Amino acid sequence: MIRNFKYRIYPTKKQEKTLNTTFTNCRRLYNVALQHRNDVWRSYRKSVSCYDQINELPKIKEEFPQYKEIHSQVLQNVLVRVDLAFKGFFRRLKIKKEGCGFPRFKGEDRFKSITYLQSGFDFTKDKKRIKLSKIGLVKIRAHRQIPIGAKTKTCCIKKEADKWYCVLSLDIPFATVEKKVVRDYRAIGIDLGLTDFAVLSNGEEIKNPKYLKQSEAKLKETQSRYSKEKTKATKKKLVKLHYKVANQRKDFQHKLSSQLVNRFDLIAYEDLNVKGMMKDDRYKLNKHIGDASWSSFISMVKYKAESAGTYAIAVNPKGTSQKCSGCGAVVKKDLYVRVHACPVCSLSLSRDHNAAINILASGTDARLSEAPSPLGKG
Repeated sequence: MIRNFKYRIYPTKKQEKTLNTTFTNCRRLYNVALQHRNDVWRSYRKSVSCYDQINELPKIKEEFPQYKEIHSQVLQNVLVRVDLAFKGFFRRLKIKKEGCGFPRFKGEDRFKSITYLQSGFDFTKDKKRIKLSKIGLVKIRAHRQIPIGAKTKTCCIKKEADKWYCVLSLDIPFATVEKKVVRDYRAIGIDLGLTDFAVLSNGEEIKNPKYLKQSEAKLKETQSRYSKEKTKATKKKLVKLHYKVANQRKDFQHKLSSQLVNRFDLIAYEDLNVKGMMKDDRYKLNKHIGDASWSSFISMVKYKAESAGTYAIAVNPKGTSQKCSGCGAVVKKDLYVRVHACPVCSLSLSRDHNAAINILASGTDARLSEAPSPLGKG
């Protein structure tokens, strides 16, 4: 299975300058390759393949010596990215005829990563530095140990705000993890929401931190100043604010997903169509749904559960809020009604708690209906 391991790196000022120059030259190569494809199609109605453009790299290096200072596989990856942009465009074109997003030229701040493909990088023996071809030995904080037997497929060097990272794509040998025996008190259902980020079937409420809302006033002020001044300093401050919000959200979700996987043997969650919800936007909640970022949280729960032998089961969310978890009666209620009060069995509890109990019941049924695991029950 493929896993990405992200490490913080600390280039020297000289190395940082070299990296920034490399990014600039790779961005220019991307734009030239894109323009080349467009020109050939307009003039001759012919398509240029990725391999055609890669074969032109030796000539480009002779004509523009600055490209000799960049590892060959990094340059090849730039052309692969152009090719992927076109493939993505044509794939979308088959689905819909309008708004398909034709590949665009990359502006100065729109190219923030380079990728080494299988070679051109290596760790030192003490794992404190990584050797990057044409860059040098760069200090790295390898806080996660690479699993034994893992093969490194690619090494991506990226810049986020004013920080540098190394992202290793690892092919880890698939090791079958025996599923845990599910005990009733260690099974949980999760109802995701906006008032509370999540309500569990045992009644626990996990508050929504709303990091975007916390920083909204400062973001608006900085955005307003940037729209008037257009200075690099203001733009840098704006980027750092957005980066901080994204990091806060990611940290919260990583900690919460780890806690849930460690505490429970079975986690049932709603299989939400987040894209569809944001596209609909009848309740004008797009910004809040985006801030909650349910999709990334569920993704974390799934891959951590897979490694821990925990069941992570997606449940159809339809009707989970309307069905009474006590007697099964359907109790219709609008979105603003936050309490479930059943007229049949007199059960009264919060709407989200009721939904979480129904989600757990559906998740448990789904697990029991699965074929028995070859590793045993559980």
